[in-house]
Amino acid sequence: MKQPLLGLVATAFVVAVSLAFLALFDFPLFVGWVAFVMLCIVPQQVVTAVIATHPPFAPHTQPARGVVLLATNVVAALIIAAIVWVTVGESVSPPGPIPSQYAVVVVPTTFLMAIAFGGWPFVRISRNMGKAGLMLLVVSYALTYVLFRVFFNYDFLRDTPVYLASAPDGLFNGVSALVFYVTALAGMFLLPHFDLWPLSTYPGVMKQPWLGLVWTVIALIVGGIVMWVTVERLALDPMWVLTRITAPFIFGTIVVLNMLQGSLFASWRQPLKGLANATVAAVAGSLLAQVYGRVDRLLVGVELPSGAPGYEYELWLVNALLSVTFPFLIVHAAYFAFWPMAGRAAVDGERVAAGGG
Repeated sequence: MKQPLLGLVATAFVVAVSLAFLALFDFPLFVGWVAFVMLCIVPQQVVTAVIATHPPFAPHTQPARGVVLLATNVVAALIIAAIVWVTVGESVSPPGPIPSQYAVVVVPTTFLMAIAFGGWPFVRISRNMGKAGLMLLVVSYALTYVLFRVFFNYDFLRDTPVYLASAPDGLFNGVSALVFYVTALAGMFLLPHFDLWPLSTYPGVMKQPWLGLVWTVIALIVGGIVMWVTVERLALDPMWVLTRITAPFIFGTIVVLNMLQGSLFASWRQPLKGLANATVAAVAGSLLAQVYGRVDRLLVGVELPSGAPGYEYELWLVNALLSVTFPFLIVHAAYFAFWPMAGRAAVDGERVAAGGG
């Protein structure tokens, strides 16, 4: 099976598995412990897919390779989730929005460090990619904690049962800060659609750390523009922006660049190719989000109310897309290299899962 048919079939398979997984949990359990642990899986997947692509303990053939990588990922995620739960979540069960949002914010940080900066400076410090990846992961969690304390504020939760005494009292509303940062991640994902054009036309910029710095600035600018237009000018709720614009575009990008491996417009020249890829990603992501939004009642068993104050529907949808289906897609593309659709032969799927490479 070849692309794009391979990617389409694989995506349909992963979506079906994801929906079956979602059907196992009621709303409180899913948005509590399940989504929290699943969020702690993603940063390691990024590191494995981009930096530590060939761990020595993993077999070279499928499906054994995928099983070992997945098992390692799950064990590590459980350990990390426990650490975050105790340190950021004050050991309150189930984990509430504050530790869960910290776990969300780690994801953009890890993506920026692993993809935009290409693992710099850790790949320079150690030629052992496993050690470099571990250093990147540790620094990502530490750096995110600093950002979390400085920029996130949860005073709006002070009179609610989910408020924690250790909650950060930073510069911005915690929800708005989270939506901006995740939207900046969507801005980071925009450039791979264009094969890093126009940055690729400047050789000096394509060297680290300059590439990472410029790419990060562009991502932050895109995130800022989207937030200014949608939240400030159009007065849209940040959670609406997250679930109807940001998350679907990220989700669609993973499908177009990673599952389909950029095969839709491979012969087109930039920037037309990038515009076409980004448009398909936005449309495909929105359509898939609509599908998830239509089956939520069937899977959860009750109709979830949308909007303030609880945002139950928004919480379920964004976690269904980015906490479950997103890592499942990475597992299938990077860990299992599209097995069994692609057969047992070794496929360079590790790079595919996190950068369109």
